[in-house]
Amino acid sequence: MERKTTDIVISGGGVAGLTAAAAFGTAGFDVTIVDPTPPVTTSDAEGSDLRTTAFLQPAQQFLEAAGLWTRLAPFAAPLQVMRIVDIGTDAHVTRDFNAADISDQPFGWNLPNWLLRREMVARLTELPNVDFRAGVGFARMVARSHEALVTLSDNSQLSAKLVIGADGRGSAVRESAGIGVKTMRYGQKALTFAVTHDAPHDNVSTEIHRSGGPFTLVPLPDHDGKPCSAVVWMEGGAEANRLHALPETAFEAAANDRSAYLYGPLKLASKRTLWPIISQIADHLTAPRTALVAEAAHVMPPIGAQGLNMSLRDLSCLLDLAAAAPDKLGAPAMLDTYARKRHPDIKLRVTGIDALNRASIAGSPMLQSLRAKGIEALYGVAPVRQTLMQMGLGAR
Repeated sequence: MERKTTDIVISGGGVAGLTAAAAFGTAGFDVTIVDPTPPVTTSDAEGSDLRTTAFLQPAQQFLEAAGLWTRLAPFAAPLQVMRIVDIGTDAHVTRDFNAADISDQPFGWNLPNWLLRREMVARLTELPNVDFRAGVGFARMVARSHEALVTLSDNSQLSAKLVIGADGRGSAVRESAGIGVKTMRYGQKALTFAVTHDAPHDNVSTEIHRSGGPFTLVPLPDHDGKPCSAVVWMEGGAEANRLHALPETAFEAAANDRSAYLYGPLKLASKRTLWPIISQIADHLTAPRTALVAEAAHVMPPIGAQGLNMSLRDLSCLLDLAAAAPDKLGAPAMLDTYARKRHPDIKLRVTGIDALNRASIAGSPMLQSLRAKGIEALYGVAPVRQTLMQMGLGAR
């Protein structure tokens, strides 16, 4: 059997894997990207990912360097203000974190995941050094001192200097490399869907806290002439299942009650999808000739737009190291440096988001009161507020 030689094999055709292929391909590396499931690139198709992704400022710069941002910008809704509303106590607390306090740009830009896949796949067709094999998955690999021998699900083989596992929380690359994970479960699920509403969102992302988890409205471009937002609604698993099964009218009534009508009546503008909420960190980020990125390396609750943005920091670090010494691609020194640079940031942010989520779940009046007072205290000191915003964008 003929074995193709390539610089990099990427397992995973989600947003992180497609971004990795575009970034490394644009930088001049030969890339083969595989995924057993062809990407769904329309909103109404079966299996469409109706979640949205908020790209923060550093992520936007990375996407621009990968040749992706010019395709995505026309569809992006800017996020100028991050609003936190706590309605778990008698005295409601509302605080706005405005990007203008630290930057002349928005915090970030929000886009639907199915659209991201559509535009990213289109970008890969422009790169002759990128081979996207949709419908073909990673099966196994054998790492040697100078290469990794990768066998795919169609029994074809590849020889690569570096294998990137971007294949999600159940990563086949991570399993093949013998890397374990630590998982924290919350008994929560997230309902994701889009809504229209009467009040304009004014490019404000609003995170509403009560017991059970946050209810977050993130700006999207107008839909059928009305203001539109993506919603991530986190609840206990049983309650999330109940809500997901409600008829549309009853579900809208529940969503309106949960949102406290802050945007006026909410009307569904998409299907509803349901996702389990966990935190997870891989025991190691690397193995011989192997690097884990994105959800293969770390998973966290969808709070503060940290998930994919942290994934793109993984890719940015890995690409910088590869570009600085392309002849050392996948070598132990490169992978050791990647792990050393990324592990502290990953642990800090996963731990921080875990703490925020546990505080958001708090159901007792005393804990809800403490949560509200904490929001007021953090907002009230300008240097602390600005430091938190900088950290949200990726600073340490």
